[in-house]
Amino acid sequence: MKIVVIGGSGLIGTKVVAHLRGSGHQVIAASPSTGINTITGEGLAEAMNHTEVVIDLANAPSWEDQAVLDFFETSGRNLLAAEINAGVKHHLALSIVGTDLMQTIGYMRAKKVQEDLIKRSKVPYTIIRSTQFLEFIPGIASQAAKGDEVHVSSVKFQPIASDDVALFVAEAALAAPVNGIVEIAGPDRATMYEMVARYLQFTNDPHKVVSTGKFEYYGGAVSETALVPAGEAKLGTVTFEKWLSQQKLEA
Repeated sequence: MKIVVIGGSGLIGTKVVAHLRGSGHQVIAASPSTGINTITGEGLAEAMNHTEVVIDLANAPSWEDQAVLDFFETSGRNLLAAEINAGVKHHLALSIVGTDLMQTIGYMRAKKVQEDLIKRSKVPYTIIRSTQFLEFIPGIASQAAKGDEVHVSSVKFQPIASDDVALFVAEAALAAPVNGIVEIAGPDRATMYEMVARYLQFTNDPHKVVSTGKFEYYGGAVSETALVPAGEAKLGTVTFEKWLSQQKLEA
């Protein structure tokens, strides 16, 4: 089967490509560096030729509100139009748990636009909404640092390892489209500040973690449970403790 992975050179994309190639499929890791650009349309028609499945893992280079909206809208329209012309049988996109609940945040508004374009396109589809990646925790801690303290939201948090995300995406790409949304998450749930505190303690970081007492994400107010699945979700196998141990081995 021929599969095109948009954003195939990113954190999740490289792992998805490896899974699918390991299963014997013809996989194109598409990105502007390989001559396939969803913004300009360059190379899209050629890439879609004889393609059965497209996996969209592309991310915007800028998270400024208007820039990220323009990216996902333009990229989505160009990609879906090329798929329709080529008769692609399954469009799979990676989105975020709670996207529709966090519309105060520009990035989430842009992801909602992307999801809506997919639903209206008439291309059979699967949208996988994932919780935040465990790999984001160091960045969250760094951005929240204020002097000797790290001020972190009290929002509920259930991050998932990128390895688990990639496996779920690869499996869904080989299955029939669900024409709906599937949610995935990590096996451990706590508050964001509790997980950041455990990470810093594990890495012997001397910063003191302080809960803000607020429910917020990327500067926007959200509900306490916006970042975690509201109902049934597929859970990864990599626990927070296992992921921490992996970081020590890789350090």
